[in-house]
Amino acid sequence: MNHRAGESAVVPAPFGPHGLACVRSLSRRGVRTVVAAESDADLTSASKYCDESVAVPSPHEDVLAYKDALLSLAARSDVRAVIPNREEDVYVLAKYREEFATHVSPLWPEFETLRTAHDRVRLAAAAEEAGVAVPETLLLDDVGAAESELFVKPRYPILIADYESTYAPTECDPRNRTQYLRSGERPNREAIVAEMNHVPIAQEFVRGGGEEYAFFALYDRGEPAATFQHRQLRGETYAGGASVYRESVDIPALDRAGRALFDHLGWHGIGEAEFLRDPETGEFKLMEVNPRMWASLSCAIEAGVDFPYYFWQVSNGVAGPFEDDYAEGIGTHSLFGELKYLRSVIAGDSSHVPRPSAGSAIRDVVASCLAQPNFEYFRLDDPEPFVRGLLDVSPFDK
Repeated sequence: MNHRAGESAVVPAPFGPHGLACVRSLSRRGVRTVVAAESDADLTSASKYCDESVAVPSPHEDVLAYKDALLSLAARSDVRAVIPNREEDVYVLAKYREEFATHVSPLWPEFETLRTAHDRVRLAAAAEEAGVAVPETLLLDDVGAAESELFVKPRYPILIADYESTYAPTECDPRNRTQYLRSGERPNREAIVAEMNHVPIAQEFVRGGGEEYAFFALYDRGEPAATFQHRQLRGETYAGGASVYRESVDIPALDRAGRALFDHLGWHGIGEAEFLRDPETGEFKLMEVNPRMWASLSCAIEAGVDFPYYFWQVSNGVAGPFEDDYAEGIGTHSLFGELKYLRSVIAGDSSHVPRPSAGSAIRDVVASCLAQPNFEYFRLDDPEPFVRGLLDVSPFDK
């Protein structure tokens, strides 16, 4: 591939399609893209919009070696930005902020702010201080017999020495398991802690399940440079999970809640706040914050909010706010995710959400794909990432 001359952005290759969305966005704007990939099978590197792919160590094998690899890329004379695409990226960027800041503008939060975003106990307290609703959130050690339905989930999205002292400085352990507790059920504390390797949290289950929404923002030193919202219409399982089909929305109450939270945190950089809307009260309740680019990034770009390019601009001294008068009702899909959703309908099981019929689920997926033919991996002008994904032994994991 012919390399574009000029300034470059480092795009770590995440587990998900947002790295691909970044390189497609930036390349169209004339920015040269350098993908930091830990696997030859990475789908972002397969894109024709990837100008250069550099092998880096896995942060899950040695997070300090991963930091050093990113730092060496940031130190290159052509590199002008490093985009955090996953928790491990923003952790090393924030933890070693001063080292990276000698080479690129640090468009990510201070470490203590990041720690609040990563620690769901601290985050719940911060949300309450900001006047943002949050489900009751307790450490598992503070839960007896559940008085109402609860979800047990990790306290942190990654386990590292800064958060859990039992981990070595080189260790980084991603966590995403959850467990549902019925009303009156007493958790098996020893088994849960052994499985999760730390004391997790128990969070109130929003009655009726709630509708899932997200508020996205790029902040520049505490001021919003661009914002966006979407509603999740389908997750990777029929019980929910990561978004595989969503549509852009513009809801004033959601905007107020998202801004109030990030304003209170004094946010700097990119971030996503996930909410459930209580079906009884209509209130938006904060579930978590992702202090990085997010898997459904393509929805914002399709609707008109080009977060990767705005990130590039702020990193290079261009002040916002940027245009965020986006189109509502724009939907995007992950086709791999839709397959995973259908597999859950056919073979999955949930103790708290009724299973839809296979026929209705298939009709819904097909109808929405025809009505909103915008796909994260599949693009006629850039087909190789999707083809490589199909040939992968585990396409359902994409």
